[in-house]
Amino acid sequence: ALSAQIEAPFYEEWWFLLVMALSSLILILLVVFALVLHGQSKKYKNCSTGKTISNVEESVTLDNGGFTALELNSRHLNI
Repeated sequence: ALSAQIEAPFYEEWWFLLVMALSSLILILLVVFALVLHGQSKKYKNCSTGKTISNVEESVTLDNGGFTALELNSRHLNI
């Protein structure tokens, strides 16, 4: 006599679904972490010293240690 019960495939078992869900979560977190690190390194790659700010029109060296202020934009120098 043969049993009429059919065993479920492994991909429908609860443990396999749990492993796949956790693996997918780890993979997504790694991709997000890599993208954040890549964006941070790209942002600070242009200003290596922090004292110069490059613009499309001109390159300006700040005289106050690299910190911009509103007064620098409205200040007129007498030459």
